[in-house]
Amino acid sequence: MAWFLLFLAGLFECGWAIGLKYTDGFTRPMPTVLTVISMVISIVLLGLAVKTLPIGTAYAVWTGIGTVGTVLLGIWLLGDPVTAARLGCIALIVAGIVGLKLTV
Repeated sequence: MAWFLLFLAGLFECGWAIGLKYTDGFTRPMPTVLTVISMVISIVLLGLAVKTLPIGTAYAVWTGIGTVGTVLLGIWLLGDPVTAARLGCIALIVAGIVGLKLTV
């Protein structure tokens, strides 16, 4: 269950990271509210996950999921560039996440 909560926390991290773009410097009320809600949910879920998972592993996986998800959403939603180097780096992050999961 802790891994599932951690995965959800990572997804909400993607939500608030992408949401920051839509807040326009926190000047748009609805995107700002949704972004802050995503932040709170992400942190709460991370807090629940670390009750049973090692903090270093959980934090690294949480940020890794957030990083990979945010990069992919940036490519899909915002037209961020797609290069072999970027995709290779994403693959390395995913490998690190899988490695951490397998070693706990």
